[in-house]
Amino acid sequence: MHLVKNPTDGTCFTVGPKEYFLISRLDGARSTHEIEDEYAVAFGRRLGEAHWSQLLSLLGSRRLLAGSGSSTPASAAPLVRPFNGTLYRGTLRLVADAVATSGRLHQALRPLLRRHVLLPLLALCVGMEIVLAAATPALTRDTWWLVHQPVALLGVLTLLWVSTVGHELAHGVSARHFGGTVSEIGLRWKLPVMIMYCRVDNYRFLAKRRHQLAIGASGAFMNLVFLLPFAAWWLALEPADSTRRVLSGLLLLGSVQALVNVLPLPPLDGYTMLGHVLRVDDYAPESGRYLRLLLRDRQAAAAYPKRARLLYTAYGVGSLVLVLALIGALVTAVFLLPPI
Repeated sequence: MHLVKNPTDGTCFTVGPKEYFLISRLDGARSTHEIEDEYAVAFGRRLGEAHWSQLLSLLGSRRLLAGSGSSTPASAAPLVRPFNGTLYRGTLRLVADAVATSGRLHQALRPLLRRHVLLPLLALCVGMEIVLAAATPALTRDTWWLVHQPVALLGVLTLLWVSTVGHELAHGVSARHFGGTVSEIGLRWKLPVMIMYCRVDNYRFLAKRRHQLAIGASGAFMNLVFLLPFAAWWLALEPADSTRRVLSGLLLLGSVQALVNVLPLPPLDGYTMLGHVLRVDDYAPESGRYLRLLLRDRQAAAAYPKRARLLYTAYGVGSLVLVLALIGALVTAVFLLPPI
């Protein structure tokens, strides 16, 4: 598959190798007869009028043909409403110009986006998680206690919500750092849940895979960095201190929030990162489609390329095992919770 992007409005879609072969040659310098000759050499068959009509209709509907309305005068551009949806479910744009806002954030934080700063922070985060993992039983008991303290619990949940704000803005700042753009910053809600979002464009078109992975991982990294000062405070307190019990809950829940985000399950960041690593688009739905076809018609499923068969089977089995393991761990944790 190949990604095709409209440079005017940023929309993108995928096409197969044959469609890409034709699109890449519609440059205004070749005639359709010349393209047909090249196509016949490459694919062993000639194009008919019906094929041209279908392709050109597709490109015209995507506004990718010259003269098909690919550019809109500024005076005729539709107004973007800041609020969409209902009180129960919707989105609210928080800034009028997300590009400028993310640019200012990136400029302010740019001195921190260097290896000599990020690597020590990463080492501190790894060390923090090792210490917390060793103290898991105590953290679990304190978190269970925290659940029954409404005021303290509200304070912890508020801090975790602030952490999600940093998570989303980190995606935007890292995208700007590696050449991506941020098209929208706002709030998304489906009551009773309300979260911030930062819509990043162009990251799928970045040339270097490590830059795509860095953008995907930046949110979880920010969640862990947010916890570092609270971890230092937690270490400085006596085990019997009630403040330490509150911090235990924050550290455990915050760590879960960060680490769950890197799991390779949609719509988590880890799932997006896995797609970048393997160069696979729509990994989960396509894996499910292949496995359903495999159960119905093995001969048809055998027509998939070998790499696709391996990747789709691996994801189907691996994601099932992962979900069952998570359910098992959750059930075990519930049964082992101590009484208050």
